[in-house]
Amino acid sequence: MNWLEFPEAKQLTDALANSIASRLSAAIASKGSAVLAVSGGKSPIPLFQLLSEMAIDWTRVTVTLVDERFVAPDHPDSNAGLVRQHLLQNRAAPARFLPLVREAKDIDAEVAAGNRDFLAPDVAILGMGEDGHTASLFPGAPELAAGLDPANALPILAVTPQTAPHRRVSMSYAALLRSGNLILSIQGAKKREVLDAARRAVSDALPISHFLAQDKAPLDVYWTA
Repeated sequence: MNWLEFPEAKQLTDALANSIASRLSAAIASKGSAVLAVSGGKSPIPLFQLLSEMAIDWTRVTVTLVDERFVAPDHPDSNAGLVRQHLLQNRAAPARFLPLVREAKDIDAEVAAGNRDFLAPDVAILGMGEDGHTASLFPGAPELAAGLDPANALPILAVTPQTAPHRRVSMSYAALLRSGNLILSIQGAKKREVLDAARRAVSDALPISHFLAQDKAPLDVYWTA
């Protein structure tokens, strides 16, 4: 695990955007294409906006999501809507987008489509909640054991959070470990405390702890106060 600290959010965003651009360009150079998996929420918006202006060969990039709420694409809580509005603009407009929810009608059908279409990310950007969840691997969710099973052959699963609205469609732990690079970006003293606790012991009570302890995928942690 590589730990990087920044005195302010803008410096973190700049460094993270440059790192992502470099890694995507390297993947394109080595195999002709690249896959970027991103997380939703309000925190990544500045990153998305900066990435959208970067000189990457976006025609060779597929953008997908680490997780998604089971809502219509035009719902205010849709991560896909956030990506379309803030990332798939400017230079990034030509990128291919692979959403996890196409229609909010049948979650099993969406999961099946996600498993059929899954592409292992070259770069996956993770966030973390103050409860220690990452992607939609929530503590206490009935599907958490399957989601954290490193031998789970299905990369996409449905999750029913007990402490957050909406059912979710999420990449599993096993799927995310197939990433060329994992990047966890967090901000604030409270999340730092949660992360420090997760570093001390692996526990399903803090799902992020599994990612911190693994050695299958390189992990960079970006933190700012």
